Amino acid sequence: MSEIIKGVLYLTATPIGNLSDISARALETLNSVDFIAAEDTRITRKLLEHYKIKKPLLSYYHHNSRSSGEKILSRIINGENCALVTDAGMPGISDPGEDLVRLCADNDIQMIVIPGPCAAISALALSGLPSGRFVFEGFLPVDKKKRKQRFDELINEKRTMIFYEAPHKLLRTLKDMFNVFGDRSASVSREMTKIYEETIRMTLSGFIDLYNEKIPKGEFVIILEGVAESDDNDPDSLLKTASSIALSYIENGMTGRDAVKKAAEETGCSRNVLYKMIISNQSLP
Repeated sequence: MSEIIKGVLYLTATPIGNLSDISARALETLNSVDFIAAEDTRITRKLLEHYKIKKPLLSYYHHNSRSSGEKILSRIINGENCALVTDAGMPGISDPGEDLVRLCADNDIQMIVIPGPCAAISALALSGLPSGRFVFEGFLPVDKKKRKQRFDELINEKRTMIFYEAPHKLLRTLKDMFNVFGDRSASVSREMTKIYEETIRMTLSGFIDLYNEKIPKGEFVIILEGVAESDDNDPDSLLKTASSIALSYIENGMTGRDAVKKAAEETGCSRNVLYKMIISNQSLP
């Protein structure tokens, strides 16, 4: 590195699959620091061996983040430089590195970012969905109640949404999304930058059919279309949106009357018209 600065935490992005995606600056950083804090030392060791980098590794993951974080902080305060890496992509994004960054920030430690690959942004770019405004949701809660609460918070989200998901939970998540959001457009990417990289674009119902027949493999990024902007000149579009919102509230345990009232207030749709549609079971999909 052109200038040696002591007592620094370097947030160092690593490849999300293809090892050739690492930047020259990241390699220079990994070669120059005193030690490397890694989420999984076995995965990071493979990267270091590939590029013939020999540096001490210190384990830093969710279950030891408190004790290990204090050790890392102490070493940095004493003048050592540390590169923080995650298993893949940018540290601090949906991984324990967030806690170490906060700890260092609270102790006025200098931090320098070494940017690089990010699965969320890569999948968004491939999705074909609006990318000017988006919201990153990461991994959804495992707890059923908290999961419903998260979806309830997003029911009226107009921005494109980004989610991470493991293969064994993918189908359940797609079904939950369909029940809450309706049959929206989506994009699902897996194994990005790897040999079996794949991005599929269709509606949620299409994905449910697909993964009912096909076992999901790899780590997934789901890009989901936001709710359509209401068109005041299109009553049918407004009613369709209100109906979808009301049905999702009913699905989550709300009474029909309360769901209709809340959906009508949120959309400006006529409560009576919406209630008749829901009761007569003629709601638009």
